[in-house]
Amino acid sequence: MTEEAEVGVDLSPTSGSEQQAPHFLQDVIFHGKFKLLKSLTPEENTQCQHGLYFHDGQRRVDYVLTYHVKKPATGRTSRQSTHLLTENAVARSLRRGRNEHLRHHKKQKARDSSTLPSSPVADVELGCPAETVNGQEDHKMFRREEFEGKLRDMGLELEKDEDTKIAGVGFVKIHAPWNILCREAELMKLKMPTKKVYEVKQLSGVVEKISSLISKVVEPLHPHVEEHQPKNIKHLSHTFSREKQHLFDLSDKDYFFDSKTKSSIVFEILKRTKCKAKYSMGITSLLGSGVYTAAYPLHDGDINEESAVPNDRKLLYEEWANYSVFYKYQPIGLIRKYFGEKIGLYFAWLGLYTQMLIPASLVGVIVFLYGCATVDDNLPSMEICHPKNNITMCPLCDRVCSYWKLSTACGTARASHLFDNPATVFFSIFMALWAAMFMEHWKRRQMRLNYEWDLTGFEDEEEALKDHPRAEYEFRVMQKTLSKDQKSHHKIEKLTCRDRLPAYMTNIVMMLLMIGVTFAIVFGVILYRISTKAALHMSSNPVTRSHVQLTVKTTAAIINLVVILILDEVYGAVARWLTVLEVPKTDKSFEERLIFKTFILKFVNAFTPIIYIAFFRGRLVGRPGSYLYVFESYRMEECAHGGCLMELCIQLSITMLGKQLIQNNLFEIGVPKLKKLIRYIRSKQGAFQEEERQKKLQRYETDHFLEPFAGLTPEYMEMIIQFGFVTLFVASFPLAPLFALLNNIIEIRLDAKKFVSELRRPVAARAKDIGIWYNLLRGVANVAVIINAFVISFTSDFIPRMVYQYMYSPDGSMHGFVNHTLSYFNVSHFQEGKEARDPLHLGYHVEMCRYKDYREPPWSATPYEISKEFWAVLAVRLAFVIVFQNVVMLMSDVVDWLIPDIPKDISLQIHKEKILLIDLFMKEEQGKTHTVESSASVGGKEKCSRSTNNNNSTMAHPRSGLHSNSTKSL
Repeated sequence: MTEEAEVGVDLSPTSGSEQQAPHFLQDVIFHGKFKLLKSLTPEENTQCQHGLYFHDGQRRVDYVLTYHVKKPATGRTSRQSTHLLTENAVARSLRRGRNEHLRHHKKQKARDSSTLPSSPVADVELGCPAETVNGQEDHKMFRREEFEGKLRDMGLELEKDEDTKIAGVGFVKIHAPWNILCREAELMKLKMPTKKVYEVKQLSGVVEKISSLISKVVEPLHPHVEEHQPKNIKHLSHTFSREKQHLFDLSDKDYFFDSKTKSSIVFEILKRTKCKAKYSMGITSLLGSGVYTAAYPLHDGDINEESAVPNDRKLLYEEWANYSVFYKYQPIGLIRKYFGEKIGLYFAWLGLYTQMLIPASLVGVIVFLYGCATVDDNLPSMEICHPKNNITMCPLCDRVCSYWKLSTACGTARASHLFDNPATVFFSIFMALWAAMFMEHWKRRQMRLNYEWDLTGFEDEEEALKDHPRAEYEFRVMQKTLSKDQKSHHKIEKLTCRDRLPAYMTNIVMMLLMIGVTFAIVFGVILYRISTKAALHMSSNPVTRSHVQLTVKTTAAIINLVVILILDEVYGAVARWLTVLEVPKTDKSFEERLIFKTFILKFVNAFTPIIYIAFFRGRLVGRPGSYLYVFESYRMEECAHGGCLMELCIQLSITMLGKQLIQNNLFEIGVPKLKKLIRYIRSKQGAFQEEERQKKLQRYETDHFLEPFAGLTPEYMEMIIQFGFVTLFVASFPLAPLFALLNNIIEIRLDAKKFVSELRRPVAARAKDIGIWYNLLRGVANVAVIINAFVISFTSDFIPRMVYQYMYSPDGSMHGFVNHTLSYFNVSHFQEGKEARDPLHLGYHVEMCRYKDYREPPWSATPYEISKEFWAVLAVRLAFVIVFQNVVMLMSDVVDWLIPDIPKDISLQIHKEKILLIDLFMKEEQGKTHTVESSASVGGKEKCSRSTNNNNSTMAHPRSGLHSNSTKSL
């Protein structure tokens, strides 16, 4: 059977029809007569069978559009349907050719009528039979035909496939021929490698030996990815130009533009191709209105089958998206080659961030171990835990709580020392410098990648493409234009701040409302803690009463975690809705505004409970006899005697670990698989048929079941929030970098597996940096310095201990520190109804109880007033904040100044490339000049020769006397 019969298309039109057919149909007929009839090699047959190529086995599928297909009214076979579709296309084309002169004078009328989305007149003017307009699906079909006609006019080649194994889904396969790729590459200013290669300068001397030794040591950590050329050889790259094609290596045109470049070129054409109807503005608008259901480039091939043809996707799956290679470096070059620069930069940044967490984790573990080793030598905790300690503390709540011994807080005091010791101050300074080092290291790494990926001159290209408007923006501009008077139709309209004012006001109100919701929920958790603590103290079970603090802290932290996870999803949807309301002009503006709103909402959501515990809890309590109440019945909660740092550590650890385990890992694994299962069920393909169906489906059909790519914003966002956990409150939780490191080792492979096997292949996007994310990282790092200064100064007992040791201690030691921080209260001064539940609970009558504060005793002239020790400690705390912040900021600036943004070797290579490019163009110009001069000299000689021959012939003929005299006179 010939290929023509397999395709099922009638390729035998009459000669007259062939001559009158439009250009794109002539191409189809040409391919049908000559290309489809040629025999295919076994490899081409396999590629064709897997759906990577058109039916001719020659043209590769660069992009795929899917749409909903109505079930045929009659029982036609697939071949008959395809044949009928082709005949209808030819008939419509011929009809349009005959009626072209009739449509010309109705052009203005058709343009006006096309503004109505469901106007039958518009459909008739587009050449569609009026009797076929029977509903919304027919209208979508007409819009598809119009759009696909425009794509053919743009030079793309299309092939439809409605006879698929997925019920109700049709596919449009798109191929960009060589001349279109060249044209678009020139418009997009793509940098392509030239024939010119040069040797990259290598290190020399001791540095080379050290580098060589390190390379040998880390050789097992490199993935087994073959390099096509030596590392010390690099192609000189230049912006592609059709006039200078001789500069580029075009020996194999099929592979000059790789698959990601071809798909990005086709996507650019799809975005800017507009239909005659003003409401159709590229593929984005058509996807939004349901004309097409999906648009995506194809993956290179299969990954699970052992017999699959080797391809980049399979190599990535084996050497990157695999948990067994978690210890290896990422193949960043291959990631960039397959997914594009933007995704490559994300994984390069994530990899560097994970590597930088290794030293931070080691130092954090050392600090924690130091706290464990010195817990038995800590005098304050030893005094609290001493069995002869007879300090009676005031009740922790009204009516239901009784007096208690300070020695019962021994466990909390010892645990607090693990995170509240002098080493945590050093660790806070270290982490601030670590953040500065990370920023500088990333800038250098980014510049090196820009050089290796030929992105050093990307600014000009970005300026040229940044004004490309979004479809939604153009639609709003069109609406604004139509609402104006007829006289102003010739003016170019644009959306102003006045047009966006309602959206801006909605943004402000909704953002404040969402932040208010976060505060309200935190306040609700506070009430939960207060009421639950009072209820547990009333319990008759002694075990329950003895574990009140731990129970309340843990359950409240879990409630906060659940609320944070729920609100994260809500805030993400709200941020996108608010950004859509603003109608940003470009995709870059839309992305940056969405990122900023999402970051603000999720940052507030994640860190508000932690900030409350760190800076507000225990400071708005009042004192015994004059407590501060909420709703006149709930007393504000106090910190345990060991301080609020332990509670802060519990809240921080549960939130951080919960977000990483539940949100980042379980959701990322479970949700895509669940959605994939739902798509299988909706396609009426049972799970039991999966294995059999996978063998039969084409590549474009298999990719249809994958999850659409939703952008890098969720990936970056979870890492930025994690970066906040690692840096903002690291003084209270030195193990945060370790948990972040363990999470990221899994996260890299999880994201890799998701990108390679769970998601449709994203359109390759070029970028030279990580954009707004770097500014957010820099902002978080700067805020971290301030927050850690306040945590050390106000949340921990570091400053009170230091003040006591150097100002109030009689022997310069910490003996007596606990007693110094406790004030006295006369129990007879309790308000009526606020007394302790059981005054004789401890076995004796209590007259004086103690509470943690710096206040005058009841026997002083000013009882219960703030003492001078309080002001001394406060002054030192504020001084410490100022000194800590300025010293750390200064050290960070020194690090920034010492480490150049551009590595020296990269700077030299960039300069060398510029010189080589100038030499290349100079040689080219000299070659052109030499060619012109040679042609001119040859032409001159020929002219002189012809002139001499003419003169000789004139003199030889006496009849030409005039010519002879003229020649002699000359």
